[in-house]
Amino acid sequence: MRNRKPLLAGMLCAALLAAACGTSSGGGGGGAGASGPSPQGFTPPNLPALEKLGQPEGQLNVLAWPGYAENGSNDPKVNWVGPFEQQTGCKVNVKTFGTSDEALSLMKTGQYDVVSASGDASLRLIASGDVEPVNTSLVPNYADIQLFLKNKPWNSVDGVPYGIPHGWGANVLTWRTDLVTPAPTSWSVMFDPSSRYKGKIIAYDSPIYIADAALYLMRHQPDLGIKNPYALDQKQFQASVDLLKQQRSMVSEYWSDYLKEAQSLKNGDAVVGTAWQVTVNQVKHDGGPVDSVLPSEGATGWSDTWMVASKSTHKTCAYDWMNYIVSPKVNAEVAEYFGEAPANTKACALTTDKTFCDSYHANDADFASKIFYWTTPISQCLDGRTDTQCTDYSEWTRAWTEIKG
Repeated sequence: MRNRKPLLAGMLCAALLAAACGTSSGGGGGGAGASGPSPQGFTPPNLPALEKLGQPEGQLNVLAWPGYAENGSNDPKVNWVGPFEQQTGCKVNVKTFGTSDEALSLMKTGQYDVVSASGDASLRLIASGDVEPVNTSLVPNYADIQLFLKNKPWNSVDGVPYGIPHGWGANVLTWRTDLVTPAPTSWSVMFDPSSRYKGKIIAYDSPIYIADAALYLMRHQPDLGIKNPYALDQKQFQASVDLLKQQRSMVSEYWSDYLKEAQSLKNGDAVVGTAWQVTVNQVKHDGGPVDSVLPSEGATGWSDTWMVASKSTHKTCAYDWMNYIVSPKVNAEVAEYFGEAPANTKACALTTDKTFCDSYHANDADFASKIFYWTTPISQCLDGRTDTQCTDYSEWTRAWTEIKG
């Protein structure tokens, strides 16, 4: 198994988006699985997409989350790099990263050709000019990517795609079925100060977790006017922060390594919390009595995207890689190894575990529509408001430090 995303942290508009947060405002968008244009409220650098493929350059430098570009060094049976090299002649060098901030710093060096970016990093990469638009006509397998992952606020700007969706998942509510009754259906079991499980709650360790509080308030305090948990004006943001400060005394542990969370749930140190489906499956595999649900309020989640570096000198190899890594067979293998829903609609027929895609809701558009995927908060409100400024990720980072104390 892989070690996914230990911690998401960073700075935003003041640093990486200073040159790009600006003129264009746009209308709605930014939430869940909604379709249509995805105006982020900033104008990215004017960079062209590749017009046509050339001769493969013979080399490719890949920057990826652990588990996304395996070459057999961790497990001889898990090797997607080798076959790609044989097919294309592109010698692949893989560098893994542990946080989105680390990926952003590494991309600044100009040494990498492609990166697997999560939604809390992708807008920053776009705004800073480190990645460029993608010509999807040069990626034949893009045609089979789930429609609910295309042209979204975390991978496109004003209808222009900046990457190829790879895999996705929800941050579900999980609980010990022997210790939590009745089965919860709402995030209130984690946020309500009268929760019977205070002191046994486990929550995600990242500034992006503020969006979970905002989503809860969006459903339970509609007078705040929250439409998108990543588009929070100062009042909405403060309410979300206050909720998390209130929750702090109820939380026994914040997790960044899903295996450690799995251990806490298995031991009963925590009995309810936010989790990835792979965590739930791992605990069940180890004999732990747990279950999970997408609560009535919906959930946050992630959708990862392969993006091309604007400074890349190996762009044909980069496009060959993106097409290969989201091809049905390879996308199925990566999804099973990594623990997420594959993006390619044809991948589910090729998974080893024939129940895998049902477990991860891979083809369930209704399930996906209830997810608000991680999207970098910026000062221009992602919900389309133009009469106020929203809080950017640097403010989220500072607040998270205060929340945890």
